[in-house]
Amino acid sequence: MSLFKQLLLAICLFLVVAFSGSFMVSLESSRTQYVNQLRSHAQDAATALALSLTPNIDDPAMVELMVSSIFDSGYYASIRVINLADNSVMVERAAQPDGSGVPAWFVKLIGLAPAGGDAIVSRGWEQAARVEVVSHPMFAVAKLWQSALGSLGWLLLCGVVSAALGALLLRRQLKPLDYMVEQSHAIARREFLSLPDLPRTPELRRVVQAMNQMVEKLKALFHEQAERSEKLRIESYQDSLTGLANRRYFEMQLHARVSNLEEASAGYLLLLRVNDLAGLNQRLGGQPTDRLLQAIGQQLVRTCARYPETQNLITRSRGGEFAVLAPGMVREEALALAQELEVTLQSLADTGASDLSPVAHVGLAPYSPGDAPQALLKLADEALAQAEGAGEESWVCLEHSALATVENDHHAWHTLLDEALNSGRFQLFFQPVVSSVDTARVLHHKVLSRLIDGQGQTVAAGRFLPWLERFGWSARLDRLMLELVLRHLQEYDAPVALNLSAATLNDAQALERIFELLAQYPNHGPRLTLEIGEEQLPEQSVLEQLTRRLRSLGYSLSLQRFGGRFSMIGNLAHLGLGYLKIDGSYIRAIDQESHKRLFIEAIQRAAHSIDLPLIAERVETEGELRVIREMGIAGVQGQWVGEPKPWQQGSPGQG
Repeated sequence: MSLFKQLLLAICLFLVVAFSGSFMVSLESSRTQYVNQLRSHAQDAATALALSLTPNIDDPAMVELMVSSIFDSGYYASIRVINLADNSVMVERAAQPDGSGVPAWFVKLIGLAPAGGDAIVSRGWEQAARVEVVSHPMFAVAKLWQSALGSLGWLLLCGVVSAALGALLLRRQLKPLDYMVEQSHAIARREFLSLPDLPRTPELRRVVQAMNQMVEKLKALFHEQAERSEKLRIESYQDSLTGLANRRYFEMQLHARVSNLEEASAGYLLLLRVNDLAGLNQRLGGQPTDRLLQAIGQQLVRTCARYPETQNLITRSRGGEFAVLAPGMVREEALALAQELEVTLQSLADTGASDLSPVAHVGLAPYSPGDAPQALLKLADEALAQAEGAGEESWVCLEHSALATVENDHHAWHTLLDEALNSGRFQLFFQPVVSSVDTARVLHHKVLSRLIDGQGQTVAAGRFLPWLERFGWSARLDRLMLELVLRHLQEYDAPVALNLSAATLNDAQALERIFELLAQYPNHGPRLTLEIGEEQLPEQSVLEQLTRRLRSLGYSLSLQRFGGRFSMIGNLAHLGLGYLKIDGSYIRAIDQESHKRLFIEAIQRAAHSIDLPLIAERVETEGELRVIREMGIAGVQGQWVGEPKPWQQGSPGQG
């Protein structure tokens, strides 16, 4: 029972006890008083009747008349006139007065006995008769009953008023306790709440102050861990001069985005090299040359801003060399990017930032999922060398003989995807996410999509997702995939995770349709987790609203491919996320590259402080799994523990 109910019940019990005690004391006092009144009433009636009968004691008719008149005028049990000469009853009147609505149990409880009185009737100096009068207590009992009803009514009124006022007072006084409960629940959801208005009650004030102090301590500890991890990330993966990513980060992303057949999409690699950097240092000096490199980095960021797929993939690899990895980019976009860069770099030369024209050369090379990263770098270097030897041309874009014609056939992809979305021609593939300690224990299955083409073959998501984004159909695929997953959950009990695209998150109507669909299956909430990529995160207010809405429907939200924007973990702490999936680029060769282990350990400490589970993506070797297990990361996903495949009933971890 809650403290509020206990205190409220205590107030009610106190009122009942107080009323009962007061009533018993009052009843006993009234009972004694009524006994005396009944005795006095009987004696007065006997004396008055005896005096009235003295002159008429020898007239039986008059005696009877006078007795009847007295008897009928009051509450008497009996009146008798006894002849003293022979003790015979001259006149007797007796009756049982009406109970006046008093219940028998109350009469028995009161136990008020009749009271009597007597007087002598004289004939001269001789005693002629004796008058005996017995007063009935029913009148007194009726008065006591009315008094009890009045007291009970007053008690009920006082009880209702006291309960209402007490409830309001208690609710107000105990409100800080409710908030402290919410604080505890918020800590479990990785939120840090403080009560700004301290209660006036000294005892509660001390408790609230202690709770606030603990919350602030946890919050400060978490932010300290987050800042330390972000500082380590900057030192390890960011170029100190331009603020862009460094070569180490570029190589990590190159391996993750190009060689992955499952999730990688075709695109382009852009290499930019400043002309004669050593000569610029000698002619202009170190500081002007550094400013030139910073200006080129800023121009790259501004020019690539219209291509969201290049976000966090613009790097300064070394010296005067820059690289931009653009997954999902087609040839027309690559050519437009190169031409725009040519104009912006020329503007640097025109403003006197350099006496060279052009300032830098650009080489573009296409790639397909599964290409070797070193081969792609070699191809991009070849394009850059051709640009440097091309005279006035500042850029060169190479062809890729391995690319099939359909890869760049806009009309063919439009027709194929539109028909597939309309007919639901997609298949669910499932990749297990297992415990790092016991790889036989499946935490959940990651749901992946496969397109079924005209020949009945499955097409990996990396090939068709860029085209879906280009056509603006990503939200259509999200809804179709969710329908297929919910249908799957009606048949199987294993938990799954499904990704939502940025297009759905940024489209209020599409997101509302997702909510409506989820609301139709409230029982699936504990078994379905929705995931969004770190690069797809909306604004903080939108993200908070999204998590609250999903939580109200019984579903949870998690992040995948996390790591590149670690500074934002402070904003994610209070969202109550299910888990974080660490980007596979930080996991690859973690057993050989110590800087990755240091960074992941920093993430682990920050996440552990808010009880947020971590899952490592793209674990592909036994050495990577061993290091992840040693670091205490909760889950593992990757080729080493399980490849994506259609659902097979009866396989490990499946229903």
